Amino acid sequence: MIKIILAGAACAALLAACNSETANDAADGTGDAVNATQDAASGVVGQTSAATIGANTVAGFVPAMAMSDMYELEAAKIATAKSSNAKVKELAGMITTDHTASTARLKSIAPAEAPGVALPTTLDERRQGLLDNLNAASTADFDRVWLTQQVTAHNEALTLLNGFKDHTETPGLAGLAAEVIPKVTMHRDESQKALDAM
Repeated sequence: MIKIILAGAACAALLAACNSETANDAADGTGDAVNATQDAASGVVGQTSAATIGANTVAGFVPAMAMSDMYELEAAKIATAKSSNAKVKELAGMITTDHTASTARLKSIAPAEAPGVALPTTLDERRQGLLDNLNAASTADFDRVWLTQQVTAHNEALTLLNGFKDHTETPGLAGLAAEVIPKVTMHRDESQKALDAM
């Protein structure tokens, strides 16, 4: 457990350092490398959080799932607007449909099974940073950046969902986690296939 906490703290520090350098790097042309490093660090932080707090407590799971859906929906909007790749647009449409549905189900179940847990209404700094990197990506790099983020984000979501699906104290939320796993797996796998084909 100490190793996980230390790894999370190290990644959080790296993520903060990357955020502070982004403006300077954009000016000298190294922004793409910094953004890729920031996205990679975000994935490690997300996996650690999903595997610990998110997967083990209702107070961690509900906001983590809501935040995951919120990021996916915003990233899909950006992909729809910026990409000219038919497969990316198709994936963005599928992600929009499926994550809109899981958000609606979460909002209907959470008040009864997690009455004291507030659903977030805005993205956290980490996920906002991912969206900022998508918006900053060049036209030539956009699809690769988006697909890489999708693989990482869906792996994080799968860690969260698989860790919570047997949570017997909240059968509705556990059932939702189990129900969403096949769709999230498909999103991840299709994103990886499209990335591999580039």
